[in-house]
This record gives sequence, structure tokens and C-alpha cells, in this order.
Amino acid sequence: MTRPIFGVIGWKNSGKTTLMANLIREFTNRGFAISVIKHAHEKFEIDHPGRDSFKMREAGARQVMLSSPRRFALMRELGDAPEMAFEDLWPYAGTCDLILVEGYKREVFPKIEIRREGAGSREPLSAEFPGVVAIASDRPQDERESLPTFPIDDTGRIVDFITELLGLSRL
Repeated sequence: MTRPIFGVIGWKNSGKTTLMANLIREFTNRGFAISVIKHAHEKFEIDHPGRDSFKMREAGARQVMLSSPRRFALMRELGDAPEMAFEDLWPYAGTCDLILVEGYKREVFPKIEIRREGAGSREPLSAEFPGVVAIASDRPQDERESLPTFPIDDTGRIVDFITELLGLSRL
């Protein structure tokens, strides 16, 4: 792994994307270049019927790249091939100081687990999945929990923790 990676995991409706957006904003405000890898469990579409790129994929193109003066996007059809391995996605993160990952709870890299009221389950994930190094929660800290626990909305302290854990620094 050439670039630092840190993840956010939690049950459905636990607030993973909200925390990710807050982390991205805070890291960016501190001068870090952030890339994101987000795992989707279902088939998803980022292209829409009627668009030129959609027509090209529907016609059989295995890969379509869109480019403009402000951004580019790459869509690759996997067909019947298996999902790409997590480590095969890293090169697509581009130049950055940190890759933040939403999901991929079975992969081994440091991550924070969200425990929140209203989530799909109250069962902790830290004992079952590798790499959980901290908890973000809207509940009082459980005295039996040995991992550092942060209020879910204390983005600054969470970023401080991640920065120290990964040895990140900005000049």
C-alpha cells in the first residue's frame, strides 16, 4: 500500500456517508488531498439512458472514459467477471495524501466503526471485522469498550486521531 488508507464502516443507516463527507471537508480544510473509494453492495448506475456514454456502454464498450476541462470519469463494465479486488482499485485513487474508504469492512486497513441510534443493527462490528481502531457514536461510551470512542459529530477530534494514527503531516 503506497498511500495511507482509512475507512468508515457501520450498519445501514448509521451515518457512514455523513461522517465521510465531514471527514473529507475537515481534511481538505487542513490542506490534505483526499480520494474516496466507496463500496456499493448492489448494481448501481452513474450513467443514465439517453446519454452518449450510456449508449456506448449499451452498444458493448467495456470501458468508457468521459473527459472535460473540469473532470473525467471512467466506467468499466465487468460483465460476468468478479468484482475488482480492493487493492486493484488503489491506482484509480490518483494523486492524494489519503484514501478514505466507505465500506469494505472485511478488508484489512484501519477503520472507524459508527454506532448510532436508528442504524440497521446495534450489534458491534469491531469484534468480527479486522482493522477497527476506533468508534464514532451518538451513544454514551460503553465502559467495556477498549477502543477510543468519539462523539459522532466531533469531526475535528476524529481527524486528529486519524492524522496521528497514520502519521500524516502537511508542510
